Amino acid sequence: MLAGLTKRLVERAMEVELTDHLGYEHGESPPGGTGNTRNGSTPKTLQTEHGPVEIDTPRDRNGSFEPRIVRKRQRRFEGFDDKIIALYSRGLSTRDIQAYLQDLYGVEVGRDLISRVTDAVMDDARAWASRPLDDVYPIVFLDCLVLKIREGGSVQRKACYLALGVNMEGEREVLGMWFQETEGAKFWMQVLSELKQRGVQDILICCVDGLKGFPEAIEAIFPRTIVQTCIVHLIRHSLKYVPRRQYDQVVKDLRPIYTAIDADAALAALEAFDAKWGDKLGVITQAWRNAWEHVTPFMAFPPEVRRVIYTTNAIEALNRQLRKAIKTKGHFPNEDAARKLIYLAVTNAVPQWTKTRNWTLALLAFKIHFGDRLPD
Repeated sequence: MLAGLTKRLVERAMEVELTDHLGYEHGESPPGGTGNTRNGSTPKTLQTEHGPVEIDTPRDRNGSFEPRIVRKRQRRFEGFDDKIIALYSRGLSTRDIQAYLQDLYGVEVGRDLISRVTDAVMDDARAWASRPLDDVYPIVFLDCLVLKIREGGSVQRKACYLALGVNMEGEREVLGMWFQETEGAKFWMQVLSELKQRGVQDILICCVDGLKGFPEAIEAIFPRTIVQTCIVHLIRHSLKYVPRRQYDQVVKDLRPIYTAIDADAALAALEAFDAKWGDKLGVITQAWRNAWEHVTPFMAFPPEVRRVIYTTNAIEALNRQLRKAIKTKGHFPNEDAARKLIYLAVTNAVPQWTKTRNWTLALLAFKIHFGDRLPD
């Protein structure tokens, strides 16, 4: 079936290319009655992902036609499956892909065939999810997405846990994904245990949102890891309690806390905030005090490192890419369908967020701070 599809695809595309080259449709006369014309075809065998495929390459009388989809003397044709997978990874449904291929190439591709092609990546996804990891990751970001997945005849909301690591070269990589009913610190402990089983011996800094019990779960598996609460999450949580007319001023007064030169200066700024707003917005001060142990670790580092670890924006940027792919789905028919699309979307999103800025300076600061825990 795939070999037949490839034959129709290539021959149809070359006919379109020849029509464009000649300037008139098949069956019409050349403009003015003279000029270059069609001149039959030449058989050719292409080596494809699905075995040899016999095609008929159209010719023109002048011999000036140079097809682009399969060039002269080209004997291999690969990548059609990759085109389907690339479209799927960008969030197109099987129906959308079917219509796209029909419009672009003039060939009818069954939705069951498209599904089989995309299902073939599941082996890759499973191998990727269990691959060995590095010994040490200077930074790991943890976060989750909520998806809708059909289960037992009804659509349920499930949490997709994601771990994003920054390796010794400053490159970001998704370490894995896991599915669970809801986000919780207890399951994050299982995630971290699996990372350890796959070879991770040490994490220097772990950046998380404000989920209750998160730091304790991390410290249970990696006791030497510094846990950094996302400052942006904490600010958003604080501003939920602020009336609109006071919003800008509260934002301004919070800034000296998280931009302080060190933890002592930050505490003084928090006290000043409390003196001004404590009577009206004491809940904000209390939220910062409760999280204080995990608010201030980034202040021990220079600005180059602070910009990397004070927020979970790195993994949230990835999540935005993933949401683009899943927003057209509504819900997934099963967990494997969700796993397949997210794996493909992660692969597709990599070039946009893979490199950490100013990494050399950050690595030097880590070496000074952590010493032998950071390998040479």
